[in-house]
Parts: sequence; C-alpha cells; structure tokens
Amino acid sequence: MKKLFGTDGVRGVANVYPMTTEMAMQIGRAAAHIFRNGKSRHRIVIGKDTRLSGYMIENALVAGICSMGVDVLQVGPLPTPGIAT
Repeated sequence: MKKLFGTDGVRGVANVYPMTTEMAMQIGRAAAHIFRNGKSRHRIVIGKDTRLSGYMIENALVAGICSMGVDVLQVGPLPTPGIAT
C-alpha cells in the first residue's frame, strides 16, 4: 500500500488519486473509528481553505465521519491556528 499521509496530511490534485471523494470518505470513516470510544457522542471539527475543491473533499469527509456515528462541526474557511484553539 502506498503511503498517503505526509507531514501535513494527504496532498495531491483534486479528483486524482489519492485526493478523490472516495478516499476522503474512507479517511473520514477511519478517523471516526479511531476517535469514537465509549458510549458518549463525539464531535470532529473540520475547517478548510478557500479552494473550490475543498467543498467537494469536505463533504465526502463529513459523509464518512457521520456514517460511523460521529458528529461533525463544519467551521468553513479558517486558518489552521483557528482550528487548533
């Protein structure tokens, strides 16, 4: 299996492997599986930059996360330090 994650996450051209909606959905499901534990509901916060492809990738990621029973808070375009706080 090819390595997907670098130092700053998955990188690539939108709609070209690995930056496909199918891969984003699988990553969302995997992240939700890892973050989900116990009986309480969990929430994952998602921010993005302003590139048009971000909307496509974000929606696929959200679909994968929600399909695993984890809630998502979409904050829209926001600088990375804003997500961390």
